[in-house]
Amino acid sequence: MIDIPSSPRQLAMRLWAAPYVLLTCTALFWAGNSIVARGARELVPPVALSFWRWSGALLILLPLAWPHLRRDAATLRSSWRTLVLLGALGIGAFNTLLYTGLQTTSAVNGLLLQSLQPGLILLFGAVLFAERTRMLQILGLMLSIAGALTILSRGDHSAFVALSFNGGDLVIAGAVIVWSLYSVLLRKRPQVHPLSFVAATFAVGVVVLLPFYLAEILSGRLIESRTESWLAIGYVCVFPSLIAYLCYNRGVELVGSAAAGLYLNIMPIMGALLAAIFLGETIRPFHLAGVALVAAGIACAAARRRTRPPET
Repeated sequence: MIDIPSSPRQLAMRLWAAPYVLLTCTALFWAGNSIVARGARELVPPVALSFWRWSGALLILLPLAWPHLRRDAATLRSSWRTLVLLGALGIGAFNTLLYTGLQTTSAVNGLLLQSLQPGLILLFGAVLFAERTRMLQILGLMLSIAGALTILSRGDHSAFVALSFNGGDLVIAGAVIVWSLYSVLLRKRPQVHPLSFVAATFAVGVVVLLPFYLAEILSGRLIESRTESWLAIGYVCVFPSLIAYLCYNRGVELVGSAAAGLYLNIMPIMGALLAAIFLGETIRPFHLAGVALVAAGIACAAARRRTRPPET
């Protein structure tokens, strides 16, 4: 018999304990983040988009997080070095680099580079924390990257020969390295309420971004006051910032950085679906092939090693 939650609180608790539901929401909102950033690149400069993204998310979050911040104040103060590092990497640096790269590079190149994150997460985990990598994880990584590349190349892998990389690609490559490092270092986060942790790192990110935002303003790059600009800022404030970061941090807590990073290879799938919905593109056989490969890779990486029964 299916156990149906009897209240919104029980449903929320059930979802909060379902890592792959949380990570699916994360991938969906972050895929939308790249699409919005690319579409609004002529209206909102990259540092401005990043700065107002985190400032707006912090203002929305603060009333909810304030009681937890007061309770966790002592732990947060004692862990300030970790908070500064995580906030500077995951909040301040990653998205600013991503938005900057999307100013000049194509969406295909950007998605291709972001599909390398799971491999870097496994590498950083092994180097920094001596994390053992199982063969199933390596197999899952290869399958999921193959699925991502199948979607990005539209089923024709010879298309990658014609790809050219520019300065924007190098900037996004730096963003990928930053995010992979942030994902691995999340295991060092202080044991506080999720709202306290997210609010603290958002605040660090805003402080880190402020001087760069002022420099961008002084250079003459300003937000164009149009409805599309404010809609873009509103989207990135709520969905890929507040909701997605809560979901991602919780997903890493439940399944670890390697499995969570690998699961984010569904982002190209989300991007293809969003393109079909908003741009009128049709779902083709290479989309289905890519979905199958990514799903197989995630299943391999998420499979638990069977423990051998004790000998009698």
